[in-house]
Parts: sequence; structure tokens; C-alpha cells
Amino acid sequence: MPDALIKELTRRMDGALDALKREFGGLRTGRAATSLLEPITVEAYGAQTPLPQVGTIGVPESRLLTVQVWDRKLVSAVEKAIRESGLGLNPSNDGNLIRIPIPPLSEERRQELTKVAAKYAEQARVAVRNVRRDGMDQLKKMEKSNEISEDIQRRKGDDIQKLTDEHIKLVDEALAQKEAEIMQV
Repeated sequence: MPDALIKELTRRMDGALDALKREFGGLRTGRAATSLLEPITVEAYGAQTPLPQVGTIGVPESRLLTVQVWDRKLVSAVEKAIRESGLGLNPSNDGNLIRIPIPPLSEERRQELTKVAAKYAEQARVAVRNVRRDGMDQLKKMEKSNEISEDIQRRKGDDIQKLTDEHIKLVDEALAQKEAEIMQV
């Protein structure tokens, strides 16, 4: 049973890391990336639809994104959604193709984005620690109900702590990488 618990905790901690990477993908750096536009939803066919489901997102050059909209009727809705996304982007309509130049970031904006990235990383660390706490509580319950011995509980507790330390280190590495990306001119 404790091994199944460790596998479950590993899966949950990996989930926290994946969520962090998705949030980092939505943070704008000076370079164009399709992940920047993926979270945007568009009012299409009477429902909020993710942008990748109404058009193809492309990166023809390092400071330009394009969206090839499949349905001509949705071009203005896509343009409006990008403009109102809060990313500070100004799309231009070119028939079915929407061009989105990525303006260079000011130093002030870079610092704001690093603070946001740090906040996301802290949320991921807290999530990993919460998973550790849940695991430790389950081990204590197993020991109290005599499912496992005190020695096994202590050993598995050490394993959970090592797992937590590894995941916290991965969060810190992802944050350092994202900060370097944001601060790169």
C-alpha cells in the first residue's frame, strides 16, 4: 500500500509541475510563442471556444505571431479576443490571417513579469507541500491502524520528503529558466 501511495503522490506532484509550466507558457517574454495565445477564448458559434479550435496559430518570425482563422465570420471575434486578452498585443487583420507583432518588453514590464512568475512558482511549491502533507497524514493513519509498522512509516516518510525536495528543486529550476527568458533583451 505505501508504494501505491508514493506513486499517487508522485503523480500529484508532477501535476503541480505541469500546471506551473502551463502558467509559464501564458507569460509573455520578448519572443513569440504559440503558447501565448492558446489560453485565449473566442466568442464563436454562441459559446466561448479556445483559440486553437477556430484557427491555426503560427510563428513565422521571432517577434510575430499569426492566426489563420478557418471561418471568415470569426476573424473580427478572434481579433477582439486577442486585443482584450490583457497581453498588451495589438492584432492586425489581413483577410483570414491575423498578424500579431510582439512588441519588445520594457524593463519595468520585465520586472513585473518576473514577479508574476515567482508568484506562480510559489503556488506550485505550496501545491507540492500540500501533497507531501497529505501523504504524511495517510502514512500516520496507516501506522495507527496497524497496516504498517513505525519503521516503514518513517522510511516511507523519508521517501516522500525526498520526492518533495526533488519537485521543489524542479520548480526552482523552471522559475530560474523563465526569469532568464523574461529578462533576455
